[in-house]
Amino acid sequence: MIGGNADGGWGSEQSHKTFRTKQKLAKAQKQNRPIPQWIRLRTGNTIRYNAKRRHWRKTRIGI
Repeated sequence: MIGGNADGGWGSEQSHKTFRTKQKLAKAQKQNRPIPQWIRLRTGNTIRYNAKRRHWRKTRIGI
């Protein structure tokens, strides 16, 4: 193989991304944040953290 990453796909590491790929990366970036403090207050501290937090190196998005 001439290009691409280890799993055989081109992935999100390329500098020229398609618009759809860029949209998916932007959505994932916006979702990857802690929960607001007012939600902890509203739920009586039953929701303490965002269970869907993602680390950029440990968990892949899958696009």
